[in-house]
Amino acid sequence: MCVAFSWGHGVSAAESPNVLFIAVDDLNDWISCLGGHPDCKTPNIDRLASRGVLFTNAHCAAPSCNPSRAALMTGIRPSSSGVYLNSQPWRPVMPDAVTLPQHFRNNGYEAIGSGKIFHGGYNDLGSWDDYLKQTGDPKPVPAVLNDPHSRAGTIIWGVLDVEDKEMSDYKMANYAIDYLGKKHDKPFFLACGIYRPHMPWQVPRKYYDMYPLDKIQLPRVPDDDLDDVPAAGVRMAKPTGDHAKILKTDNWRYSVQAYLASIAFADVQVGRVLDALDASPYAKNTIIVLWGDHGWHLGEKHHWRKFSLWEEATRAPLMMVVPGVTKSDLRCDQAVDFMNIYPTLCELCQLPIGGYLDGVSMVPLLKDPDIIWERPALTTHGRLNHALRDNQYRLIRYRDGSEELYDHKTDPMEWKNLADDPGYAEVKQRLAKSFPSKNALDAPYDTKRSRNQNKKK
Repeated sequence: MCVAFSWGHGVSAAESPNVLFIAVDDLNDWISCLGGHPDCKTPNIDRLASRGVLFTNAHCAAPSCNPSRAALMTGIRPSSSGVYLNSQPWRPVMPDAVTLPQHFRNNGYEAIGSGKIFHGGYNDLGSWDDYLKQTGDPKPVPAVLNDPHSRAGTIIWGVLDVEDKEMSDYKMANYAIDYLGKKHDKPFFLACGIYRPHMPWQVPRKYYDMYPLDKIQLPRVPDDDLDDVPAAGVRMAKPTGDHAKILKTDNWRYSVQAYLASIAFADVQVGRVLDALDASPYAKNTIIVLWGDHGWHLGEKHHWRKFSLWEEATRAPLMMVVPGVTKSDLRCDQAVDFMNIYPTLCELCQLPIGGYLDGVSMVPLLKDPDIIWERPALTTHGRLNHALRDNQYRLIRYRDGSEELYDHKTDPMEWKNLADDPGYAEVKQRLAKSFPSKNALDAPYDTKRSRNQNKKK
């Protein structure tokens, strides 16, 4: 795929709002304001949500880090680019795509970033004026590393007896905090990527202490939950893999505790950045966006990690605060996907919107979350595997043509597959119109040479 275009310049710097762009890795809908887990404590993310619009039915473009982030940051869907999986470098197949921070740079902004915004080795340093790369974290002591209740296969967690300041995410937040404490002549696009709750779930002890093990509530998972799921979906769930290991080692409760602790740690870092913005002269002229790149299963559908097309993997946090546009304490229950973030920020900052972008501006929803919005959210995992989510239903279609359909009004946990019920044929037909007409061939997979793409050009 090759995209070429020429965009004009936006409004003058004096009129332009700043953008604070916060990404939290592997953060699912367990945060308090989305209610995914009854015990999750996220006071800082919640207070941000209360200041603007919380999108309660927001979904990623792909349920894995690289394709989700590449799609959001370029405005180009996986089905348009061919970037479907983590091991497919995105820049070689989109050499002319203008990334979100690059577009802001081209229109008079300073683009600054830290932490994980693009996936791993696929950061695009040419998109930034300056960028602080993720650093490593301390490791647990051997007694924790060797504890059978600190891992199940490659799902790893454990208590760290260190202070927050020794953690990479603390340093990434500090970089944003330091930037907000300085005077800037240009408007800015400031991105801060928080890595937790991505694995390993190793965070300071005080966050584990927030969730006593004997009070941990596990997800409700019927034993027969996969019985009405087609073979393609069962293969995606891999129930004999992670879930079997978790059960065999009696680690379900321990791992849920670790994930909750990691969310709590991430929430504190988000709060530190928000406090710095509030204390700065930029507070009244800065748009705030917080998003998670996808959800995360912790046993639902007998599945762990992301890598599925069910609600737990596609639904992720999205909230926006826009001075002069959004009112406080608004919830938007309309189904949206993250392809809309790029054009929305362009419209808010009066920047030109590229005609090739796959999303549309959500400014109308920011002004009135209750307007009619009839664009189902689309998520893709691998070529020709798609999920559509509207305000009531989820329709999944796998590459072999098999399907799942769930009615969220009566079945919010997606336990009853209605795809073969003739009474829902019209629903399926209506939703299926939004499946992509183009399904790009797979982008080339990673090689040592293609991975070395973050050399500034």
